Amino acid sequence: MTKYPKFKIPKIVISRCIEHDPVRYNGSMVKSAEVEVLKKFVEFIPVCPEIEIGLGVPREPVRIVRINKNDRLIQPATGRDLTVEINRFSENFLSSLTSVDGFILKNKSPTSGMANAYVYPGPDKANSIDKRAGFFGGAVLSKFKNYPVEDEGRIKNHRIRENFLTRIFMLSELRDVEKSGKYSRLSAFHHKNKTLIQAYDQNYLKILGNIAANKEELTFSESVKNYRKNLLTATNDPVSYKSNINAMMHAFGQISGILNKEEKEFFLENIRAYKDNLLPAIALKNILKTWIVRDDNNSLTGQTFFEPYPKEITFYMAEEMERGKEYAVIR
Repeated sequence: MTKYPKFKIPKIVISRCIEHDPVRYNGSMVKSAEVEVLKKFVEFIPVCPEIEIGLGVPREPVRIVRINKNDRLIQPATGRDLTVEINRFSENFLSSLTSVDGFILKNKSPTSGMANAYVYPGPDKANSIDKRAGFFGGAVLSKFKNYPVEDEGRIKNHRIRENFLTRIFMLSELRDVEKSGKYSRLSAFHHKNKTLIQAYDQNYLKILGNIAANKEELTFSESVKNYRKNLLTATNDPVSYKSNINAMMHAFGQISGILNKEEKEFFLENIRAYKDNLLPAIALKNILKTWIVRDDNNSLTGQTFFEPYPKEITFYMAEEMERGKEYAVIR
């Protein structure tokens, strides 16, 4: 029986208030079923930018205020302008990260929000006039272009979550490949990710293949850097439903010879459920993987497309939901 390799542990920067410490402005903590499960599988690097710039817990709220067309981080209750402090911290902290595979940030936060932090026309104005990334969140998106960055709200969506998980586990292994200094490891990494990369963006399969083969005769460090940059671009958007179905049906066609009539009908029924958004892609991939393992001579053996991240994550998340535990997102 084929043994799938153990997964490398991704390193994820996370807003400290999400399932780590009660450090929100009012002393609360944000609950997240998804993050609670991921604690078993990833190494979290918790950070609270507002605490790091000298604000305590509890604290008076801060907001983004647009003054003369410039956005500032203001604490209305005290009148403090904390823009310089938050920008300095963001630059220093992000520059200090020697290895990271992704980020989970606080939704709508004026410091950590990805894109939906409110902008106000004044410190005391009730109605917002715009939305943007928080100061720290914006710095993340700028410095770590195309890296997996999500918030605790978006990650509830199974399609977004699958893409995030797929990418962070792929990047964590690429970090391990980089440490090896061996082109043979980069070539092997590319080979087992071929089906997955093709599902994301077929145009990048050849580009990444040429880099892995060192067609440009670069140093190993340069090649890995170039490979990572192109891989991030290729996988930035989730695999489309059409591409996923095409890849799964292609695999189904390759192994259909070992399947009986009932198994074939079962899979096609699940494909229809996936099309109707009733099943996540990982559920169908798990079905295919059990058949691929049965057929030892299949060329699809070991392809990460069928198990891009530990299957236990899906099981644990299902268990959390079944318990009926409430994970309300605290805005």
